[in-house]
Amino acid sequence: MPRSQFRSARAFARGMTLIEILVVLVLIGVVLGIVGGNFLGRGEKAKADAARIEIGQIGQALDLYKLETGRYPTTQEGLQALISAPTGVANWNGPYWKRSTLPKDPWGNEYRYAAPGQSGPYDIVSYGADGREGGDGVNKDIAGAQ
Repeated sequence: MPRSQFRSARAFARGMTLIEILVVLVLIGVVLGIVGGNFLGRGEKAKADAARIEIGQIGQALDLYKLETGRYPTTQEGLQALISAPTGVANWNGPYWKRSTLPKDPWGNEYRYAAPGQSGPYDIVSYGADGREGGDGVNKDIAGAQ
């Protein structure tokens, strides 16, 4: 084997140096950081979007309830009135909610219902990820009203 071929074969078989390995690891870390950063906040945004959609669905059920009974459920009757008839309500033809249990927001907390609401005949609110009133970012309240 000629000497020049022996040298290149030996250099190829030598492998990567520690610095080369560290550079590759840093590059992989940077790429994962950029890609991971883009997906990190999307899960919470998807939960907020799901809460808005479900609040809209609850609103539709409340509108049907009002159409048949002539009024929205009171705050005391709550959203439970969509599943079982409150006492003294005429023309209740429910259940108005398809499932047998009341929905919970995507974070596992109950939706808050008030009638009359501050901005309409009723308010439906999810308190966000922290389950407490107020907040910013993922903890921001999500509200729906008529």
